[in-house]
Amino acid sequence: LPPMNSFERLLEDNKAWAAAQVKEDPDFFSRLENLQTPEFLWIGCSDSRVPANEITNTKPGEIFVHRNVANLVVNGDINLLSVLQYSVEVLKVKHIIVVGHYGCGGIQAAMTNKSFGVLNNWLRNIKDVYRLHQAEVDALPTVEEKNSRMTELNVYEQVLNLAKTGIVQSAWKNEQRPYLHGWVYSLKNGILKSIL
Repeated sequence: LPPMNSFERLLEDNKAWAAAQVKEDPDFFSRLENLQTPEFLWIGCSDSRVPANEITNTKPGEIFVHRNVANLVVNGDINLLSVLQYSVEVLKVKHIIVVGHYGCGGIQAAMTNKSFGVLNNWLRNIKDVYRLHQAEVDALPTVEEKNSRMTELNVYEQVLNLAKTGIVQSAWKNEQRPYLHGWVYSLKNGILKSIL
């Protein structure tokens, strides 16, 4: 047989995973198919090393997830706003968590003067965070410390952006929810840290 391509392996691994789920819990897929009641919306980075379900030890259906480069909440991002509106108004999530991670490539890229093509438009949002906190960040002695602090400050600013959306403002006014949180994940030890 010819060697299996990586994308074909994904399909085969999916079949094995589905079979294992049914063996362990015969009603697993029928429950998922008929019910989605997550308590949480996770706004995280697209980085493949930060999978929401795995690092929180939650099952499918427990966390509604939106991911983008550097976990940004941009008021003109129709994708994010659609996810936010659906999770708040339809799913009635109780908590929204913005999750950044140390070692984020988006943060690192934004902290340089290099050009990244179309990505520059997106990174501009992180550069704005840097502009707001430049004195604090520049006072740090190493590039790693600057990037780590920028990761934390970026999460903080994205939570503030989230709080300013009409979707969240309306839910607070009418239903006193959702609660907003800011977390940072460490790739070095796998631990989530609450910063807000």
